[in-house]
Amino acid sequence: AKRLDVPPLVIGVVLVGFGTSVPELVTSIEAVLRGSEGIAVGNVLGSNIANVLLVAGAGALLIPIGAPTRGFVRDSVVLTVATLMLIATAYSGHLDRLVGLMYLAVLGLYVTYMIVTERKQSKKRKAAMAEAMEENYTIEQPAKSIPMGLFLTVAGIAMTVLGAKLLVEGAVEIALTFGVSETVIGVTIVAIGTSLPELATAVIAGMKGESDVSIGNIIGSNIYNILAILGTTALVKPFSIDPSVLSFDLWVMVAATALMIYLPLAHKGISRLMGGVFLGGYIAYLGIVYVMFV
Repeated sequence: AKRLDVPPLVIGVVLVGFGTSVPELVTSIEAVLRGSEGIAVGNVLGSNIANVLLVAGAGALLIPIGAPTRGFVRDSVVLTVATLMLIATAYSGHLDRLVGLMYLAVLGLYVTYMIVTERKQSKKRKAAMAEAMEENYTIEQPAKSIPMGLFLTVAGIAMTVLGAKLLVEGAVEIALTFGVSETVIGVTIVAIGTSLPELATAVIAGMKGESDVSIGNIIGSNIYNILAILGTTALVKPFSIDPSVLSFDLWVMVAATALMIYLPLAHKGISRLMGGVFLGGYIAYLGIVYVMFV
């Protein structure tokens, strides 16, 4: 980002958001290929819930998330559109290849527009950003070369995929042994497992004081979870959506998304108190899932 003069928010949404969504993508594709469609859908719903309540909550506890930027408003609009598309798809009960292409087309337009607009604005903000970077990174070494940055990024994503795959496989096997439904596995164990990269990224960003990366990571990951993961998975193999998600999990995801958008705008950020409320809400959500379905 530094070498290419790209704002941290763009990196958070495009690269970090995509990279930390790779485990969800791998998991969902594997799930539909083996006929476990409940895991594929539950994984996306549960991951988006965990990203907001667990990841944003933990990140805000470390360092309060600051006032949203112009990019936050733009990305929130895209996330709202993606959420509405998911609601419509859930009610239809099926996700075919045509709908999958629509998901990917919206994602492509969003990423293209964001990169173009942010690159134009970066020149205007260059002086202010340089001053902010100097203040935030007084003890940091100069930016590494682009080849080294790419190597570390690819290696990190590869290890993320491997670690998430091992974690999810083990968790699913244990859960199935106790006769838990696939949808419950998807929204709880699998979702938490595949959301660990987002949690790690938010914690590191919080420790470095880069709230732009933290919040951009969460919103970007949720956008990718809906548009990229469901879209790509549908292209690989169309699948049905369990009607049970309409009764609870879908609406928890919608409520969490609304909170993630509203609170930073209304309160100019997410405080530590709000972060604690988010974490408490996630614990309550897991408890309700356990009581209702287990």
